[in-house]
Amino acid sequence: MSRFLQNPANFVDISDSDDEGGDQPNKPEVQNYAADDRSLENRSFWKAGAFDIGPTKWTPSQGELEHARVHPKFLHSNATSHKWAFGAIAELLDNAVDEINNGATFVKVDRIYSKRDNSPALLFLDDGGGMNPDGIRKCMSLGYSTKTTNNTIGQYGNGFKTSTMRLGADVIVFSRSSLNGCATQSVGLLSYTFLRKTGQDDVIVPMIDFDISKHWPDPILYGTQEDWSTNLKTLLEWSPFASKDDLIQQFEDIGSHGTKIIIYNLWLNDEGIYELNFDEDDEDIKLRDENARLSKLSKKAVDIQAHISYRLLHSLRAYASILYLRKFKNFKIILRGKPVEQFNIADDLRNSQVAIYRPQVSSMKEAVAETTLGFIKEAPAIGVNGFNVYHKNRLIRPFWKVTSEGHSRGFGIVGVLEANFIEPAHDKQDFERSSVFSRLEMKLKQMQMDYWFIVFFFNVHYTNLPLRFLVIPCQKHRKKYCHLIGRQPDPGYLRNLQKTSDASIQTHGEAFHQISPTSGHVVNPRLDLSGSQMGSHVGTVHNIDTPTAGPPAGFQTGFDQEVACGDNSRAIDDICDENIQLFMRCEQYMQRETELKATVEDLEKQVSDTKRKCDELSSQINLMRRQNHVR
Repeated sequence: MSRFLQNPANFVDISDSDDEGGDQPNKPEVQNYAADDRSLENRSFWKAGAFDIGPTKWTPSQGELEHARVHPKFLHSNATSHKWAFGAIAELLDNAVDEINNGATFVKVDRIYSKRDNSPALLFLDDGGGMNPDGIRKCMSLGYSTKTTNNTIGQYGNGFKTSTMRLGADVIVFSRSSLNGCATQSVGLLSYTFLRKTGQDDVIVPMIDFDISKHWPDPILYGTQEDWSTNLKTLLEWSPFASKDDLIQQFEDIGSHGTKIIIYNLWLNDEGIYELNFDEDDEDIKLRDENARLSKLSKKAVDIQAHISYRLLHSLRAYASILYLRKFKNFKIILRGKPVEQFNIADDLRNSQVAIYRPQVSSMKEAVAETTLGFIKEAPAIGVNGFNVYHKNRLIRPFWKVTSEGHSRGFGIVGVLEANFIEPAHDKQDFERSSVFSRLEMKLKQMQMDYWFIVFFFNVHYTNLPLRFLVIPCQKHRKKYCHLIGRQPDPGYLRNLQKTSDASIQTHGEAFHQISPTSGHVVNPRLDLSGSQMGSHVGTVHNIDTPTAGPPAGFQTGFDQEVACGDNSRAIDDICDENIQLFMRCEQYMQRETELKATVEDLEKQVSDTKRKCDELSSQINLMRRQNHVR
């Protein structure tokens, strides 16, 4: 819910923007302030919301309907959803990328300087379709989003407000659009400084619009000329531009359509230094606090953290390079004058394989997650591992570790997948916790372990009974494989493997005695990290008359594999049978874990509902007591 003020197209109360008609309240008072009074008392983002709210007038003016207000303090608290400054920048990049549908070919991100005090400001400029007066009001309002298609990243109508307020105290937006033959340009100011310094108890956004269909800017009046002039005066008072000519001049580099965003009064860290570091690299934007932490590490640690999985934490260029899964054809992200080279780490993985996961999602009939996983080219020198999980082409969780810290299995393995069947959190830096998310996490863990142990799956049918065989590499090749990835094999595991290979099998009985092994082929999984073949004999398994050529339904390893017949086939069968039992037990435990998590969530919900009911009953009791006391 929200409302427009006296001039519905100029001042906007962003708590409501659905009704441009009807009676309007009085305009807020705009006072003149000296230059040294135009900054907040506290310029650290995490402390800027710590102030007391003064008296608020709740009595509506004559003819004004009651409405829910949005206090300026909410702008700050709403922006705290972005714990990471680069996450906020990514939101603004998403808006520009969504404009590809409207013809955008670039988005520029750069540092400029405020004309008012020469302080650094952050610039975003794209050549998309731009916003008309109605569009810029929805952009500045809370909860409005016109992005309803499946190929857009934004959906909540809150990203612009949270991201800009996370990066700086104030933002001014210039947008030029040509819609239905009407060419317009608009200016809007969302200023936390203005709202705080003028003591507003509602979020007010001054805006002005121009009709440029005749090639010169004519003011668009929704109320009176005085209303328009008041908005212009407020813009000039609290923006980096002191004159109308300076304001109009900002449209020159936009072209016939596009949007320009300038975030100024950038936030400082706790030491009073700008959070964003523009000085260390002329072609990048760094996070100052993260750079300071790296400077205290040893040279060896710094070399390890030169990998992109670490650099993305403090380098915007590194983060932007992997932010989108598919490379753009006719669109560029230009960071400080130099295009960002997009990078998909899946292209650099050694011995990459593909696993396909088909989740059970009621909202999507044929949900598929195709996961590419392999070893990073720096292994074994660098032990980075994890999954880069994207949603609608946008990176949500970079290098997500599905195994516990210090776990040696999975050393150097990285995976890449797009999971459109789970919803991202509002800051797009994580996913909403759900049963679907938990199942994905367990599946990724299983994929990583399967790849680590080179487990191959077969469906083999005999007398109408499906049996799943696991082809295990021979001991000498497993040892060689582990050495190549920088890890020694588990001695206990090797001893058990050797013991099992030497032992005779007393089970399986007649079913296997009836099988007549035929000549087979050599397994060739191509998993030698040095680029050479691992050897001729990797594993053995029975090759019966009617094997199923592919993997079981719902899982595709992507491994090239052939089956060989050998002397120790019965011993291998025993190992396979044991592994099958272990996998079944793991699946049972995973299912039990999911059930327990669901039970915990249900109990927590019940506790929350009970507390709410208790609070309601308590309020009713207190009300009845006061009423009885009055009587």
